[in-house]
Amino acid sequence: MPLAFDSLSHGQIAFGFFNIESDLLLLEHYFFFADDFCENISESAGIETGGAFSREWSVFDIADRMAIGDLMGAIHGVRYTGFIGTVYRRFPFPIAPEAFKQNPEGGLTQPVIKEMLLTYGQEKKIAFSADALRETASLGEYRFSRPNFQALLRYVWQGGYPRWRNDAPPAYVREMKRRVETGLNLLFQGLCF
Repeated sequence: MPLAFDSLSHGQIAFGFFNIESDLLLLEHYFFFADDFCENISESAGIETGGAFSREWSVFDIADRMAIGDLMGAIHGVRYTGFIGTVYRRFPFPIAPEAFKQNPEGGLTQPVIKEMLLTYGQEKKIAFSADALRETASLGEYRFSRPNFQALLRYVWQGGYPRWRNDAPPAYVREMKRRVETGLNLLFQGLCF
């Protein structure tokens, strides 16, 4: 489930996994696959800088908030609207509470999820920028303090809420953790998973 995270630019924003059978993350109206997110973070952690840098990330953007859909309605099986409703029709919320765990093999659904995404939004480039001296990071229009940006990384490491099935994150998440912990970029310093 996406959780509320504090941003410097927009106050509280939603970030996280929203369906346990997909590795897709949402950041308000931006959507990106977790393996891409982790690879981008891993590469950024390796940039030796105590200053600022910027790079482009590919994301999917669903600009129309109504087209995103109703997460709670879809979870409860009562309202399947927009993109989220389409995903939940195909991958419904589990009946058994103990089955509510993020699937570490959720990347296998990427082809079908991408097809759904392109029905509601478009692929685009956004800037990921970081400034270690100012202790900020931005994803597109959303700017975070260093501690709040690091909270996003911890969320992905844990598998969000409800956590990874069998507490076993996928290899790309473990690699992100390793690269962040051994990286030289000051933005990631002090991050405890």
